[in-house]
Amino acid sequence: MRYQGKELFFDRNELIVSKTDIKGRLTYANDVFLKLANYESREVIGKPHNIVRHENMPRSIFDLLWETLEKGEEVFAYVVNASKNGDHYWVIAHITPSKVENQTIGYHSTRRTPSKKIITQVIEPLYDKLLSLEKAAINRKDGIQKAREYLNIMLTDKGLSYPQFMASLTKETNNQQSLARQ
Repeated sequence: MRYQGKELFFDRNELIVSKTDIKGRLTYANDVFLKLANYESREVIGKPHNIVRHENMPRSIFDLLWETLEKGEEVFAYVVNASKNGDHYWVIAHITPSKVENQTIGYHSTRRTPSKKIITQVIEPLYDKLLSLEKAAINRKDGIQKAREYLNIMLTDKGLSYPQFMASLTKETNNQQSLARQ
């Protein structure tokens, strides 16, 4: 993957937190979100969360994410985001539906630092492939479908569901962080 700007990092003890309404418009962004994204609160509240979407982030992953959330389920995903000034930063996002009386009213996302090793060895090659499939298609919808098909075949070959795949990567990240603390 090619990136403009520099890669930003945040401390593994920090969390990026944001909340959106049912349409994905930001209703809350914590200070860590604002610092990394290089925005002020007034610039993002009410705007679509994809204000921080990086062009190298496959749409097929967001398609999977929204499909999962619309079922009322939580989802984990590795995401590269873009700052207002063109810099970028990687996160492991945990997104859950926010509910009142069993009715989804929005979404809550907590992001933490990912393992650089997992990003470079697993996520970037996967996302490069998904992006190439998306871009090679005649239109956006077909591209997303082709990339999703590829992802499904890859997961089937590994004998994993998407949540199991994410859990295996998260487990590795946690193990690496534990070793780093020792």
